[in-house]
Amino acid sequence: MGKALDGVRILDFTHVQSGPTCTQLLAWFGADVIKVERAGAGDITREQLRDVPDADSLYFTMLNHNKRSVTIDTKNPEGKLVLEALIQKCDVMVENFAPGALDRMGFTWERIQELNPKMIVASVKGFGPGPYEDCKVYENVAQCVGGAASTTGFDDGPPVVTGAQIGDSGTGLHLALGIVTALYQRTMTGRGQKVLAAMQDGVLNLCRVKLRDQQRLERTGVMKEYPQYPNGTFGEAVPRAGNASGGGQPGWILKCKGWEHDPNAYIYFITQAPVWAKICNVIGKEEWATDPEYATPNARLPRLKEIFAEVERWTMTKTKFEAMEILNEHDIPCGPILSMKEIADDESLRKTGTIVEVDHPVRGKYLTVGNPIKLSDSPTEVIRSPLLGEHTEEVMAELGYSPEQIEALRTAGAI
Repeated sequence: MGKALDGVRILDFTHVQSGPTCTQLLAWFGADVIKVERAGAGDITREQLRDVPDADSLYFTMLNHNKRSVTIDTKNPEGKLVLEALIQKCDVMVENFAPGALDRMGFTWERIQELNPKMIVASVKGFGPGPYEDCKVYENVAQCVGGAASTTGFDDGPPVVTGAQIGDSGTGLHLALGIVTALYQRTMTGRGQKVLAAMQDGVLNLCRVKLRDQQRLERTGVMKEYPQYPNGTFGEAVPRAGNASGGGQPGWILKCKGWEHDPNAYIYFITQAPVWAKICNVIGKEEWATDPEYATPNARLPRLKEIFAEVERWTMTKTKFEAMEILNEHDIPCGPILSMKEIADDESLRKTGTIVEVDHPVRGKYLTVGNPIKLSDSPTEVIRSPLLGEHTEEVMAELGYSPEQIEALRTAGAI
């Protein structure tokens, strides 16, 4: 059985993380992704944060699986003609250049439409239309302007960015959905269209519960599930909430056995209302199940710090895995704080293809994150990232160029 996106050809003009995240996901689903790179240099991440001399960095390899690489000098007139031929043959162009860069190359939306009216042009930008649309944005900037940083961390400390790449990779995932949606609409209209995913918008979409809380705060002046309640104060904006769950079921990170020497000996514990009586039994506070001061969710809200301290006295007698096993027997929601080493060594994640070992001809074997989305009829095979320009001749031949023409273009510096 074929892949979900068999027959879709992507012209990949992306670099660093946000765009490559998008095109890698499409490649995993079977699209033919042709990555256009600068001769002699390529995607800047090929050489960033190298751990093996003269080999493509993990930063590059982990974002460019299942793609083909061609090198084209787009400033060379003959190179520009090659690019025009690619535009005519592809279904989608994906780019995350600085604002206006594609236009300066001579490939405006109007010009692309002349070459291929069915072409979908998908872009990652920092901001959408507005006063900041010409500004460059990187991961942590996106987290700040999208509302994530102001609501992350503890109330007595500065704003904090998260290790999850919600600005770059998060926006790439949003763009991939936009592309697939545009491809579906094209089956009915026959027309291409522009697809835009702004990093600020993508981060905000992932922070929607905080926009929810902003409106609740403006109406009530207090949010009882936040750790500032009942003794703290609330200002005009949603505060940082530490490790509070941000939902209707209060949660917190608690110490486990060994926390003194292991920075990840912790567990996330949720006091879910339907299993409150079971929680009380597990931690040895059976009387709380019927005590009016603890028996209902509203009664517990002013006492959350006391409750979590009591639960922590119990979790500190167990390793995080022992605690999880016991709590899961009683359907009490929880999760150990897993380090990246523990995740890398997790055999179950390897069996599902969430963690994959790949062999590279220069750097050797390395671990990468596999496709997080599993389709039963389109299983993902993770293929190593391409060497710089590895598929130039192959793609040129598919465009109809003869070996003599390809050699002439090489001599002219166009490819």
